[in-house]
Amino acid sequence: MKDIRLRLIALLKTDFATPQVARIAKRIATPSTTIHYNIKRLEEEKAILTYKAVFDYKKIGEGFCSYVLVSLSPEEYADPEKIARDLAKHPEIESVDICTGDWEIVLKVRTKDQDAYYDLVRRVLSRKGISKTKTLMSMKQLKTEFVDLG
Repeated sequence: MKDIRLRLIALLKTDFATPQVARIAKRIATPSTTIHYNIKRLEEEKAILTYKAVFDYKKIGEGFCSYVLVSLSPEEYADPEKIARDLAKHPEIESVDICTGDWEIVLKVRTKDQDAYYDLVRRVLSRKGISKTKTLMSMKQLKTEFVDLG
Protein backbone atom coordinates (compact mmCIF):
# COMPACT_ATOMS: atom_id res chain seq x y z
CA MET A 1 0.00 0.00 0.00
CA LYS A 2 1.28 3.46 -0.91
CA ASP A 3 2.46 5.64 2.01
CA ILE A 4 0.76 9.04 1.63
CA ARG A 5 0.96 10.12 5.28
CA LEU A 6 2.97 13.29 4.60
CA ARG A 7 0.49 14.44 1.96
CA LEU A 8 -2.43 13.68 4.29
CA ILE A 9 -0.85 15.61 7.15
CA ALA A 10 -0.37 18.66 4.92
CA LEU A 11 -4.04 18.56 3.90
CA LEU A 12 -5.35 17.92 7.41
CA LYS A 13 -3.36 20.91 8.69
CA THR A 14 -5.05 23.29 6.29
CA ASP A 15 -8.74 22.48 5.85
CA PHE A 16 -9.54 18.89 5.08
CA ALA A 17 -10.82 17.71 8.45
CA THR A 18 -14.60 17.75 8.79
CA PRO A 19 -16.97 17.89 11.76
CA GLN A 20 -18.50 14.58 12.79
CA VAL A 21 -22.15 15.61 12.66
CA ALA A 22 -23.54 12.29 13.94
CA ARG A 23 -21.23 12.29 16.99
CA ILE A 24 -22.08 15.92 17.76
CA ALA A 25 -25.81 15.21 17.44
CA LYS A 26 -25.55 12.26 19.82
CA ARG A 27 -23.47 14.23 22.34
CA ILE A 28 -25.92 17.16 22.57
CA ALA A 29 -29.09 15.16 21.83
CA THR A 30 -30.05 17.18 18.77
CA PRO A 31 -31.03 15.94 15.30
CA SER A 32 -28.21 15.66 12.76
CA THR A 33 -30.07 17.92 10.34
CA THR A 34 -30.17 20.69 12.95
CA ILE A 35 -26.44 20.28 13.62
CA HIS A 36 -25.66 20.34 9.89
CA TYR A 37 -27.81 23.46 9.30
CA ASN A 38 -26.17 25.35 12.18
CA ILE A 39 -22.66 24.38 11.12
CA LYS A 40 -23.39 25.61 7.58
CA ARG A 41 -24.68 28.92 8.98
CA LEU A 42 -21.54 29.35 11.10
CA GLU A 43 -19.41 28.67 8.01
CA GLU A 44 -21.37 31.17 5.89
CA GLU A 45 -21.04 33.81 8.63
CA LYS A 46 -17.28 33.10 8.68
CA ALA A 47 -17.51 32.23 12.38
CA ILE A 48 -15.91 28.90 11.45
CA LEU A 49 -12.86 29.60 9.30
CA THR A 50 -11.47 26.10 8.83
CA TYR A 51 -11.35 22.58 10.17
CA LYS A 52 -8.05 20.96 10.99
CA ALA A 53 -6.69 17.97 12.79
CA VAL A 54 -4.79 18.26 16.09
CA PHE A 55 -1.57 16.25 15.90
CA ASP A 56 0.93 14.63 18.21
CA TYR A 57 3.67 16.74 16.65
CA LYS A 58 6.51 14.47 17.71
CA LYS A 59 4.96 11.64 15.68
CA ILE A 60 4.79 13.74 12.50
CA GLY A 61 8.32 15.13 12.73
CA GLU A 62 7.50 18.58 14.10
CA GLY A 63 8.33 18.05 17.76
CA PHE A 64 10.49 21.15 18.26
CA CYS A 65 8.16 23.97 19.31
CA SER A 66 9.28 27.47 20.15
CA TYR A 67 7.81 30.90 20.65
CA VAL A 68 9.71 33.75 19.08
CA LEU A 69 9.39 37.33 20.30
CA VAL A 70 10.12 39.74 17.46
CA SER A 71 11.14 43.38 17.74
CA LEU A 72 10.83 45.45 14.58
CA SER A 73 13.24 48.07 13.39
CA PRO A 74 11.98 51.67 13.68
CA GLU A 75 11.25 52.01 9.96
CA GLU A 76 8.89 48.98 10.10
CA TYR A 77 7.21 49.84 13.40
CA ALA A 78 4.37 51.80 11.75
CA ASP A 79 3.19 48.77 9.75
CA PRO A 80 3.79 45.54 11.69
CA GLU A 81 1.17 43.72 9.58
CA LYS A 82 3.44 43.86 6.52
CA ILE A 83 6.18 41.81 8.17
CA ALA A 84 3.64 39.66 10.03
CA ARG A 85 1.97 38.66 6.73
CA ASP A 86 5.35 37.82 5.19
CA LEU A 87 6.28 35.67 8.18
CA ALA A 88 2.91 33.89 8.08
CA LYS A 89 3.71 32.52 4.61
CA HIS A 90 6.30 30.10 6.01
CA PRO A 91 4.88 26.66 6.83
CA GLU A 92 7.03 26.29 9.97
CA ILE A 93 5.35 29.35 11.49
CA GLU A 94 2.11 28.12 13.04
CA SER A 95 0.80 31.42 14.36
CA VAL A 96 1.62 35.12 14.13
CA ASP A 97 0.28 37.63 16.64
CA ILE A 98 0.82 41.39 16.68
CA CYS A 99 0.97 42.55 20.28
CA THR A 100 1.81 45.39 22.62
CA GLY A 101 4.72 45.75 24.97
CA ASP A 102 8.45 45.32 24.40
CA TRP A 103 7.90 43.02 21.39
CA GLU A 104 5.72 43.77 18.37
CA ILE A 105 5.16 40.21 17.08
CA VAL A 106 4.94 36.77 18.70
CA LEU A 107 5.43 33.67 16.55
CA LYS A 108 4.70 30.05 17.34
CA VAL A 109 7.13 27.91 15.35
CA ARG A 110 7.19 24.14 14.79
CA THR A 111 10.16 22.39 13.23
CA LYS A 112 11.60 18.89 13.18
CA ASP A 113 14.48 19.73 15.51
CA GLN A 114 16.90 22.41 16.65
CA ASP A 115 18.84 22.29 13.36
CA ALA A 116 15.68 22.95 11.34
CA TYR A 117 14.83 25.83 13.68
CA TYR A 118 18.31 27.28 13.17
CA ASP A 119 17.78 27.07 9.41
CA LEU A 120 14.49 28.98 9.77
CA VAL A 121 16.23 31.69 11.81
CA ARG A 122 18.88 32.10 9.13
CA ARG A 123 16.41 32.04 6.19
CA VAL A 124 13.46 33.96 7.62
CA LEU A 125 14.13 35.76 10.88
CA SER A 126 17.43 37.36 9.85
CA ARG A 127 15.65 39.72 7.49
CA LYS A 128 15.50 43.44 7.04
CA GLY A 129 12.90 44.98 9.32
CA ILE A 130 13.48 42.66 12.28
CA SER A 131 15.86 44.25 14.75
CA LYS A 132 16.01 41.43 17.31
CA THR A 133 14.37 38.20 18.38
CA LYS A 134 14.11 36.19 21.56
CA THR A 135 13.29 32.49 21.45
CA LEU A 136 11.40 30.64 24.16
CA MET A 137 11.66 26.88 23.69
CA SER A 138 8.65 24.81 24.70
CA MET A 139 9.72 21.98 26.99
CA LYS A 140 6.35 20.17 27.09
CA GLN A 141 2.93 21.09 25.79
CA LEU A 142 -0.03 20.15 27.97
CA LYS A 143 -2.90 21.64 25.94
CA THR A 144 -3.28 22.71 22.33
CA GLU A 145 -6.23 23.71 20.18
CA PHE A 146 -8.48 23.06 23.19
CA VAL A 147 -7.26 19.46 23.43
CA ASP A 148 -5.79 18.34 26.77
CA LEU A 149 -2.54 16.48 26.14
CA GLY A 150 -1.90 16.03 29.86
